[in-house]
Amino acid sequence: MRELFEHAAQLGVSVHMAHIDDDPHLLGYYAPDRSIVVVRLGMIRLQTDWVLAHELGHAKYGHRCLGTYADTAAERQANAYAAALLIDPTTYAQLERVDPDQHWLAEELDVHVDAIFAYERHHLTALTGITYTRPRLGLGQWIHRALTA
Repeated sequence: MRELFEHAAQLGVSVHMAHIDDDPHLLGYYAPDRSIVVVRLGMIRLQTDWVLAHELGHAKYGHRCLGTYADTAAERQANAYAAALLIDPTTYAQLERVDPDQHWLAEELDVHVDAIFAYERHHLTALTGITYTRPRLGLGQWIHRALTA
């Protein structure tokens, strides 16, 4: 979590842990007018890390969320950002070769399972039994490769 707080500082955002009594479904939020992220107290560490990383995604991209829980482009972008913050692609590729089960990967990577789902959705490209992470253009474009079959 220390790395997430340091990342928040680099973004110029302060982080506050607080009781959020207004809405039982609200786990955290980014207030762009005050440059703060608020995360609900009382969650398990993995969920706290995921929510904080997600809200830092909103801060990074300057999202002004309207309090909706719909799967908007801003939410997808924040999820992709959070997954990239929390998951090392080399370690993920090594572990995926052992067992591609998302819950097992989450446990091994010490992240919330939602981070695994977001990482797979936004950062992986599967081609005929081979999974590529961090694709780039040009020579040597696939820097991380894991055989999945």
